[in-house]
Amino acid sequence: MSNLKVFENNGGKFLVSESLLISNLSRIKAFVFDWDGVFTNGKKDHNQQTTFNEVDSMGTNLLRFTYFLKNKQLPITAIISGENNTTALTFSARECFNATYFKAKNKTDATKHLCETYGILPSEIAFVFDDVLDLSVAKECGIRIFIPRKANPLFNEYVMKNKLADYMTGSESGNFAVRESSEILMCCYGLFDEAVTQRVNYSDSYSNYIAQRNAIKTKHFIINEGKISELQKP
Repeated sequence: MSNLKVFENNGGKFLVSESLLISNLSRIKAFVFDWDGVFTNGKKDHNQQTTFNEVDSMGTNLLRFTYFLKNKQLPITAIISGENNTTALTFSARECFNATYFKAKNKTDATKHLCETYGILPSEIAFVFDDVLDLSVAKECGIRIFIPRKANPLFNEYVMKNKLADYMTGSESGNFAVRESSEILMCCYGLFDEAVTQRVNYSDSYSNYIAQRNAIKTKHFIINEGKISELQKP
């Protein structure tokens, strides 16, 4: 797919062949995101809170709609974070993600719970991540999109050397990398133009999708010493 060259021209790197990435995408049933360093640049205020941007938000929505066009059903979507981010709770509830997991110091605990809850396998997850805490999940997932930083070149090399990612974004943390991650997967589905056009026209397919999406009641979980408990909606 020649359109994928646009991402390389923008600084992105394919760490597996484009054909393998597209093939693996056909098995994906869930999109899972880290929060700090993925939706954000990692900075927090004095209350340990973060922000998000509408550019990335639109990216996740278009990606989910593209999946809906391709598979005639909604994907599972989740955030797994090592911290307790109120902003992430707000975002996930507004965007009707299926689940959020917080205080996940061992993120495989959250991944296992997500898979058991929604009847999927780790190999059916596309994971967007940026740092050390995420690698235990990246080892298991079907597609791994890594968001790098110039500040940690040795870690970037570690991820590539140990084959823990399939694509490395040209955008750094906090610089709309979620949008890039969303668009490259949309492009791999071969439905980018169709998804955008249908969204612009608010087509019947999009109307059906958004009604189903908005009916999702986001579940929020916190992990304490390996035990997972559900939080009330913020």
